[in-house]
Amino acid sequence: MAETTKAILIFILAGLCEIGGGYLVWIWLKADKSICYGMLGVLLLALYGVVATLQPAGFGRVYATYGAFLSSCH
Repeated sequence: MAETTKAILIFILAGLCEIGGGYLVWIWLKADKSICYGMLGVLLLALYGVVATLQPAGFGRVYATYGAFLSSCH
């Protein structure tokens, strides 16, 4: 149970880093906000790359599930 909980929490954290980072870069460029938004966005996107490697399960399966989940939300 603990490994499943850890995987779910890492999955959520990775999603927040990816979506939040992308959004911050977008508002920096499109909404004419301070470059600090862009820098924080880039930092979150880099953190996403690190967080995804913390998954206890095989990365390929987790990433495929994550992609399928996001595709179904559109």
